[in-house]
Amino acid sequence: MTTQECTTATTDSVTAAAPVRRRAYWHTAGSLAVVLTAGFLAHHHWPVLRSGAARLAVADQGWLLVGAAATLLTWACSALAQQGAVAEALPAGRLVAVQIAASAANHVLPAGVGAGAVNMRFLMRRGVPAARAATALGVKAAASALVRGALIAVLALACPGVLQMPRIPPVGLTVPLAVAVVVALLLRTPLGPRCRGALAAVRADIRRVHTRPARAAALWGGSLAFALLHAVVLIAVTQAIALPLPPARVALLYLAASSAAALLPTPGGLGSLDAVLAIALTAAGAPTAAAASAVLGYRLLTVWLPLVPGLLVLGVLLRRRAL
Repeated sequence: MTTQECTTATTDSVTAAAPVRRRAYWHTAGSLAVVLTAGFLAHHHWPVLRSGAARLAVADQGWLLVGAAATLLTWACSALAQQGAVAEALPAGRLVAVQIAASAANHVLPAGVGAGAVNMRFLMRRGVPAARAATALGVKAAASALVRGALIAVLALACPGVLQMPRIPPVGLTVPLAVAVVVALLLRTPLGPRCRGALAAVRADIRRVHTRPARAAALWGGSLAFALLHAVVLIAVTQAIALPLPPARVALLYLAASSAAALLPTPGGLGSLDAVLAIALTAAGAPTAAAASAVLGYRLLTVWLPLVPGLLVLGVLLRRRAL
């Protein structure tokens, strides 16, 4: 090999290694940012963690363990629902790890953006096209909303008088009508064929999932179990602190409050869910201090205790280029 050929080969190898080196730098920076974020959040919210631990120190530890076990199972149910939303087979262990990381990211970014971004990135890394990955996330979100609505309806019938239907002003009725008109007009524009093609692709993906009974069962069963397990966490906390409310009523209040809090774009519903849930429990007859303690215990089990491990899992997934 001549000197010129050696020089050319060396230049090519350096050029090829540059993108790999840049990606390594970015992954290292992302992992470091995750660790620093975990430390900052733990330090910033340390008074909340300490006071919550003190409040729950005298609670029934058996019931708290039940709540902690239910929290762990929510990640498996979320992974099951996500698998049910796509036709491709996903690695079960890594999918559960992604849900742990997604739940942590969801408490950092507002309105489910963090969880959606983590899951979409994972699906794309597994070879699912971006459009179909977005459809899978939409299918999972729609199934979750429909399941919650059905559970609220069933529990409202079992616990009459707990919920009152809000009065919808006439202005509120014009919003869905305006959206329908805009969609109809958009389909008649030059962009109409492209929009219709996108909708046809979405329908095909939904049909593909529901023609496979195992996928449909995973989607709807996982979504149902996920909602019920979160209600079980709150029920376990209320039992641990001897809150005088029936479990079915607590489950109904949680589902209604979490659905209402989802309309407010706060990270993981922090602040919005806490306020709505505390008000709902107090209005249902719980003492104010006990209601606050129940909400705090629920947050400790579902947010604060899993947050740092979840962010560390996110960092590991980034480091291993699974995301």
